[in-house]
Amino acid sequence: MPRFSKAVSSLRTSEIRDLMGVATNPDIISFAGGMPGNELFPVKEIDEIYNSLPLNIKQTSFQYGPTPGYEPLLESLTEYLKEKGLPVENNRLLITTGSLQAINISGKIFIDPGDTIVTENPCFVGAISAFKSYQANLKGIDLDDEGINLELLQKYLDGSKSTPPKFLYLTPNFHNPAGILYTEKRKKELVTVLVKNNLLLIEDDAYGELYFDEDAHKRIVPMKALYGGETPICYLGSFSKILGPGFRLGWMLAPPEIYQKAELIKQSLDACSPNFTQVLANEFLKSGKLKKYVAELRVIYKRRKETMAEAIRKYFPEEITWVEPKGGFYIWLKIPQKLDLNSILKAGIEKGAVFVVGKAFDPDGIDNTHFRLAYSHTAEDKIEKGIRILGDVLKKTLKE
Repeated sequence: MPRFSKAVSSLRTSEIRDLMGVATNPDIISFAGGMPGNELFPVKEIDEIYNSLPLNIKQTSFQYGPTPGYEPLLESLTEYLKEKGLPVENNRLLITTGSLQAINISGKIFIDPGDTIVTENPCFVGAISAFKSYQANLKGIDLDDEGINLELLQKYLDGSKSTPPKFLYLTPNFHNPAGILYTEKRKKELVTVLVKNNLLLIEDDAYGELYFDEDAHKRIVPMKALYGGETPICYLGSFSKILGPGFRLGWMLAPPEIYQKAELIKQSLDACSPNFTQVLANEFLKSGKLKKYVAELRVIYKRRKETMAEAIRKYFPEEITWVEPKGGFYIWLKIPQKLDLNSILKAGIEKGAVFVVGKAFDPDGIDNTHFRLAYSHTAEDKIEKGIRILGDVLKKTLKE
C-alpha cells in the first residue's frame, strides 16, 4: 500500500474537475467551465505569426529557455504592465506556467504546514487546492458587493495576533466565482488594514481586461499599481483568459526579495515555462494583436452575459438572487436555504444543463446556497435554452 504524504491526503476532489466529463457531453449545455469558447481563439493569427518567424526563432521556441522567462516576452510584458500603471521599475517579473503556478509558488514561498492563509469566501477553487497542498489552514472572509468584508477581516486579524496569517489572497477584478468588481473605496480601506497588520497581499488579476463598460474600465486599476509603494503586493496575471489557456502562461510581478525566492522555486518545479508558447505570445503582444483581440472578446462576452442575464430574469424564480457582473466570465447566484443544491444539479444534468455548486469555492467546502454559471464558453442560443432548463428545475424544486 503506498504511503501517501500528509499534504496529498489533505486534498479534496474538485467539483469542477468532476463535472468536466459531463460538461464535454455534446448533449449537455455547460455553464461549468470557466474558459473561452474554442471558436474564439485567434488560430489564424497565430498560424500567420508562426509561419512568418525566421528559422532561428523557431528553433529557439523548441529549446529550453531561461527560468525567469523568454527575454523578448519579459520586455513586451513589462511594457504592457507599465501601461496599466504597475510599478515595473522597482519590481521583478517572472513568467510562470499559468497563473496557477504563480499561486503555487506563492504558497511554497510562505506556507509551512499549519500556517493560516486568509482568502475571500468564495474563493478561486485552484487557489484553495494549491494552498491546501502545502497544508495551510484557510480562513475565508465573506464578500459583499464592494469586496472583502473589512469588518470581518479586521475582527479575525485582531483575534490572531499570536499566530498571524502569512498573506491575504484575493481577486479584486471580476471575481471568480462571485463576479464582483472591488470599489475604489474598498481597495483604499483594505490597504489601510494591510499596512496596520503588516499583511502581504497576493493579488490575482486574471480577468481585469474583460470589462464591459467604461465605468468598469476605470475601476480595474490593480491594487499594486495604486498602492504597491505603501505595502508589499505580489501581482499575478495570465494569458489564459485573454489569449488561450493552452498556452499555459502567466506571470508574477513581485518585490525583489520575494522574486528571488520565486525564481528558485520555479527552477525546481519545471526549469522554465514553454518557450514555444512564450515566443508566440510575445509576437502576439508586441505586434498589437493582443489589444485588438481582447477588444473583440469584450464585445462577445458582454453579449453572452447580457443573454444570460436576460434569460435569468425571464426564467428563474424571483427567490434566486444575484448581481449582474460588469466583466469577466461568471454570474454567482444564491438559492433559498431550504433547497438542496446537489439535487438541483442532478436534475439539471438529467434535463441537459450543468453548473458548479458553491461548495467548490468555499474554503471550508460546505456552502450549499450558491452556484456559479459561466457564460464565456457557451453560444447565445444555447445560453437561453440552458437557463430555461435550470429555471424549470428551480421552479419545480421550490414547489416541492
